[in-house]
Amino acid sequence: MRKTARENAFKLIFERLINGSENKLSYAALTAALNDEDKLFLDALLKGVSSEYDFLTGVIGGYASGYALDRIYKIDLAILLIASYEILFMDDVPVKVSANEAVELAKTYSTENSPSFINGIIASVIKNKENILNERNSD
Repeated sequence: MRKTARENAFKLIFERLINGSENKLSYAALTAALNDEDKLFLDALLKGVSSEYDFLTGVIGGYASGYALDRIYKIDLAILLIASYEILFMDDVPVKVSANEAVELAKTYSTENSPSFINGIIASVIKNKENILNERNSD
């Protein structure tokens, strides 16, 4: 199920943000029960967030008004990285699904204020998707 794959990708990205590297044991544990399709989805999220990290953090930082990127909770940043990547680069994932799943992850794993914070940033990314991608492609 993509929801589980996304949640496990979130856990691995969060761990990477905290430790600075990927833990092969965590990866093995979190992918063991996934079917091949969901593992491919998880791997695409991990690879995509990693390869687009600087771009994605720039986008997130640009919409996190009043928050320096280093002051955003790592849990929230991990959620925002996944949702932003899905919205901007994965056309097979509906933007509403990405936004809803991001808010649900925040409700489960973060603070009571995080869902609205994340929803606001994700809404801005969705609204400005075309401009964000046009700017990226013109650089």
